[in-house]
Amino acid sequence: MAFIKRLLRNSGAESERQRVPQPMIKRRIASGRGAMEQPNVTDDGEAKLTAVFWCCVVVTGVLTGLIGDGLMAVLKVAEHAAFGYQHGSYAQAVAQSSDGRRVLMLLVSGLVGAGGWYLIRRYLSHEHAEIDDAIWNGDGELGFRRSSLTSLVSEIVIGLGASVGREAAPKLMGGATGSTLAHLFKLSPAQKRLLVACGGGAGLACVYNVPLGGAIFTAEVLLGSFALPTVMPALLCSLVATGTAYLTLSARPTYLDIPTFANSPSLMTWSVVGGLLIGVLAVLYIRLIGWVSNRRPKGARLLWVMPLSFVVVGVIGIWYPQIFGNGKDMAHDAFLGLGSLGLLFALWMLKPLVTALTLGSGAAGGVFTPFLATGAVVGALSGSLWLHVWPGTPVGAFALIGAAAMIGASMQAPLAGLVLVMELTHSGFTIVLPLMLATLIATAVTRSIDGYSMYSARLPRK
Repeated sequence: MAFIKRLLRNSGAESERQRVPQPMIKRRIASGRGAMEQPNVTDDGEAKLTAVFWCCVVVTGVLTGLIGDGLMAVLKVAEHAAFGYQHGSYAQAVAQSSDGRRVLMLLVSGLVGAGGWYLIRRYLSHEHAEIDDAIWNGDGELGFRRSSLTSLVSEIVIGLGASVGREAAPKLMGGATGSTLAHLFKLSPAQKRLLVACGGGAGLACVYNVPLGGAIFTAEVLLGSFALPTVMPALLCSLVATGTAYLTLSARPTYLDIPTFANSPSLMTWSVVGGLLIGVLAVLYIRLIGWVSNRRPKGARLLWVMPLSFVVVGVIGIWYPQIFGNGKDMAHDAFLGLGSLGLLFALWMLKPLVTALTLGSGAAGGVFTPFLATGAVVGALSGSLWLHVWPGTPVGAFALIGAAAMIGASMQAPLAGLVLVMELTHSGFTIVLPLMLATLIATAVTRSIDGYSMYSARLPRK
């Protein structure tokens, strides 16, 4: 059979007519070669890109954008109720509150999270709400009720100060929306899996205003493929979701007023050192997150372990209010070159620990921004020390490179890491070479030492 196929291919009998869907022009070009000889110009595979599927992609994008708006509104209400936060720096709003209020709000956060997730996990245990596991090891099946309630509780808890990322909820809801539509329109399992992945990436894209990064996240992280039938729906879904979310969310970058940094021999040299350092640290952080994620309390233990753990985080926050929330302000200050060596050192140590404590207590939330913030702080800290040897580079440049390297290595997705950081900051284009170098080295080091990502390490036990 293989011999016959090879004979037909060599004789020119094979044509684009065998492609699915078929092209409008049936005749080959003068060379007689097939379009499918380009690796990414293949047929659709099992997930046929039918008209119904494309309609589902658009609807998933619209609904994901609207849900993203709603979840961010819930987050803002919780932040305002807890610390009077409306705009500017969330960390400053926390810092201006009393010590007792910080601890009290974390206790309330723990009680809300423990009660909510206990009931969800007890009465909706038959529904799936792990999007990564559903895509990588299943057919993309997600329960909409459990996903919705889990996401709602997550945003409330984060708004009250919990140290986890806000992106997990819209990512999950984008996937759950795709799963529901796949049922409604009777899509195949392969189409459902692709649609759920597109919705997940679109959820990340719309709340952080990173449409290109969200699409690359879908392809590189969730599906592991840059084939054309993967990239096109991923781009469309992220585009539609982000555009829809502009109804209430800002079209500005997440991190404002980041300077334009200049490349230099010093920065290129540090990128090698920084990449090696961050690659090793990423392994430690990923292992820590994986360890606590698989030792979360089950059943009624959740009702006291989570509030107690959150109170510990609140007590630490008396001295370091920057650890409250997802860590966005930590990263922003590092990009602007703010913070003493002592503060940077403390935050570098504390943020991963309090995030691990929060997740280990049973909380559901993201790790994207906490890892990004940690990378930015590590970059700023090591860069500040580097300036004693080779001065002249702004500290913010080291922080930007550190963030990209940490995210790229931790996700085991260097392209997504680079694009996401550049879209989040609208900066980094002038230092793209050291950004690429550090991210490449960090990702390679993490892959060589261990190979887990911050998502695969959190997968539930089989």
